[in-house]
Amino acid sequence: MSLFSVPEVIARVEGRTGRLTLNRPKALHSLTTAMCQALTCALLAWREDPAIDLVLIDHAGERGFCAGGDIRAMAEHGAHDPKAGGEFFLHEYRMNDLLQRYPKPVAAVMDGVTMGGGVGLSAYATYRIATERTLLAMPETGIGLFPDIGAGWLLARLPGEIGTWMALTGARLKAADGLYLNLCTHHVPSDRLERMKAALLANPHEARRILARFHEDPGLAPLSGKQSALDAVFGHDTVEAIVAALHLGSSWAREQAAILQTKSPTSMKVALREVRGGREQPTFGAEMLLEYRLACRIISTHDFQEGVRAVVIDKDNAPRWSPARLEDVSPTALDALFAPFTDQEEWTPLN
Repeated sequence: MSLFSVPEVIARVEGRTGRLTLNRPKALHSLTTAMCQALTCALLAWREDPAIDLVLIDHAGERGFCAGGDIRAMAEHGAHDPKAGGEFFLHEYRMNDLLQRYPKPVAAVMDGVTMGGGVGLSAYATYRIATERTLLAMPETGIGLFPDIGAGWLLARLPGEIGTWMALTGARLKAADGLYLNLCTHHVPSDRLERMKAALLANPHEARRILARFHEDPGLAPLSGKQSALDAVFGHDTVEAIVAALHLGSSWAREQAAILQTKSPTSMKVALREVRGGREQPTFGAEMLLEYRLACRIISTHDFQEGVRAVVIDKDNAPRWSPARLEDVSPTALDALFAPFTDQEEWTPLN
């Protein structure tokens, strides 16, 4: 049975499972406002439905789970219609908040690219299933944005300073590291996914046992040996101090410094302040309120417009950031991005 569907989201009930399939493969299932609304409508309908035991989120095709929000559309909104951009973030963040406090088990199949908004669709699920093709990342500093979808809350609660490292560098993790950080709960080889899904659909109340049966050890997590080095360098209070420490470190540390040289200075400073502040947020909803302020403002900035031009439109991968240096990003400019709204409504969760 199909319901609440738009062409890019197929929502239906199969037995006692509510199934949501992202269906925008040519765009790596990048999220739009209509997709977020369709996902939310289905989640709300199934939340209190006694006939639904499990929600399963997957995707059509093999190119990836979800690459995030549609940043080309965000940039167009930021340049010409910021109100429409705000509407996207309102619905996306309400969906993230709904998933974070959802009362029923949710299983997300993170096969392939799982970045940005894709992390928001999976990170708050009960079961987070990776494959050998999974690439997990929050790459926003490379496009002049910032890690959102509750990342300030999520990354701040990872071990040590790994969340800071992920937020600043946009590091891409595979399944072993995802399991190490509990961003994934299971690793299932991609050639077994269809059998796994069939088993879940047949017995959704047995999801934990079924996933344990399909799980395979992905091997040692590369991050497991880097914890102390990450904490020592990324524990500094400013991005400038982090970069300076990296230049004095190992070859791996110098590689991280080179990566940071390519990121938006403003975005990195926003990300560091966001993650450090996320440790003190009293609730997930409070974090979403803050990120909504940041998102509504930052999509109209030079760096986001330039980042999308360089990565998505012209694809020269040579953004010209402004300010171009970390030391030229003023505290006043950062304060303005984080400040409460005076000219529009604040973000609110769904009732």
